[in-house]
Amino acid sequence: MKKRISIHREGYKIILVTGVSLFIIIMLVEAISDSRIAHLTVLGLSAIIFLFTASFFRLPSRMVPDGLHNIIAPADGKVVVLEEVEEPEYFKDKRLQLSIFMSPTNVHVNRNPISGIVKYVQYHAGKYLVAWHPKSSTQNERNTVVIANENAEILIRQIAGKFAKKIVCYSKVGAMAEQGHELGFIKFGSRVDLYLPLGTQVNVKLNQKVRGGETILGNLL
Repeated sequence: MKKRISIHREGYKIILVTGVSLFIIIMLVEAISDSRIAHLTVLGLSAIIFLFTASFFRLPSRMVPDGLHNIIAPADGKVVVLEEVEEPEYFKDKRLQLSIFMSPTNVHVNRNPISGIVKYVQYHAGKYLVAWHPKSSTQNERNTVVIANENAEILIRQIAGKFAKKIVCYSKVGAMAEQGHELGFIKFGSRVDLYLPLGTQVNVKLNQKVRGGETILGNLL
């Protein structure tokens, strides 16, 4: 299947408002200044801002690998945490935490790492620490989703970063989650944590770059 890139629906309004605002600024500069340098500077900066905004909301198609036991990356970015921790919200026991940091240049669509039934969805208001801060998992604005199937239960936590002020989650308790399909979206820099069963076979390492919906993070045994 040929890959394609479209614009995510979360970006329609923001891109439109950005485009209209930049057009007004360009027209105002044209009206009040005779400087060609000023005109070209504003035009260039406006183009950069508009293209960055449109790029942030890009939605590339992804080829989800086959395999019932595969755990697929829920987001594009870099693996920044891979360790055994206590998960305090849902499992309340030890799990393997795997965290992916998304820079503003990454695709910000979040995807289901496995197929299964959505057992738990909970939003938490919070702070806006930088997304790689150790306490961001428990103190930042965040949204927790648990998906369960016959092999395991996996917790996915969307975490807002320093500049991310809006978490969108499409998961509903009792609904069927399909691996690789959209779970949600985080606007402007953020992180996604996975809490996996102990003993999960992990196929990635710290600082490795991954692609949401495509990279196999590990396998459920």
